[in-house]
Amino acid sequence: MSIRATRPVRAACADPDLHVHRARRVRAWSCIVASCAALLCAASTTVRAAEAPRTFPLKPIRMMMPNAPGSGTDTLGRIVAQGLGEELGQQVVIDNRPGAGGTLGMEIGRNANPDGYTIIFASPPALTVAPFVQKRQPFDPLEDFAFITTIGVTPNVLIVTPSLGLNSVADLVEMARAKKGAMNMASAGPGSQSHLAGALLLSLGRFDSLHVPFKGGAAVPSVMSGESQWSINPAPSSLGLIKGGKVKALGHTLPGRTALLPGMPAIAETVPGYSYSAWNGVIAPRKTPAPIQERLRSGLVATMARGEVRSQMALQATEIMLTTPAEFRRLVQDTIGHNVKLVKALNLSAD
Repeated sequence: MSIRATRPVRAACADPDLHVHRARRVRAWSCIVASCAALLCAASTTVRAAEAPRTFPLKPIRMMMPNAPGSGTDTLGRIVAQGLGEELGQQVVIDNRPGAGGTLGMEIGRNANPDGYTIIFASPPALTVAPFVQKRQPFDPLEDFAFITTIGVTPNVLIVTPSLGLNSVADLVEMARAKKGAMNMASAGPGSQSHLAGALLLSLGRFDSLHVPFKGGAAVPSVMSGESQWSINPAPSSLGLIKGGKVKALGHTLPGRTALLPGMPAIAETVPGYSYSAWNGVIAPRKTPAPIQERLRSGLVATMARGEVRSQMALQATEIMLTTPAEFRRLVQDTIGHNVKLVKALNLSAD
């Protein structure tokens, strides 16, 4: 047997070029694996975001109400909560937190976990007035919340003592000018909706009246008794008294006439530019995920299309008004501009 000589084989580890190539391949594969992991993570996040609207809600939702039980805003909120709960398949529970002009409930809502399970039923007094009469502004109305949609607008009504014999807004203006400030304007307190609505009428109508603030809902009874001669109050709480002849309505605060108040003129027909009604809407903590916000909005749009909800809103003299989040934010911004001017002109403060 013959043995052939073979070429000596160099150990792979002894070849520096081969070692470099292998290291490069390892690094390349590491980059590929990392990229795939990142893509999978992103895809997983996208899937979770896409699934959120389909799975939300999995438990009851809390609707923060910065108003007292039985108030006009509370009544509207309960109508909406009932319908929304049926649309979403989970109960929507009202959590009344009145106090500090509504800022207490607004702060609790702002600080809630932004997971969609806390929403806030917002109105101008709590969102656009109360924060600006505090020594320390408790929250930023435009930056601390996510705007879902408005749900409606409710007019106020100018009421007077029936025995005065007034039949129009022009009659009131004429009498007030003749009496040179000797007439009383009742309100629910400094900075209240009735106060600001009345102050705006005094300014645009160019007449004077003595502001008489009341607490505990006594403003309207004071007009009934003649202690005060006029007041501007939410339509829902005034309609029964108007029909019963306890007070007389001269006009409402929407810019134009509405079928919800047939035969009643708008104050703006006599006092050009006058408008002071209350919108309501639903907002959420600022970092609530966008898909959850959209799920809430679609649920609210469907709620406000329900026949029973529209009927109940009509009984509250409330016109359905739906907006996009951007439109809602602009509405809040405009309302803040109007109300802050009034707050400053009246020199209002929490004290």
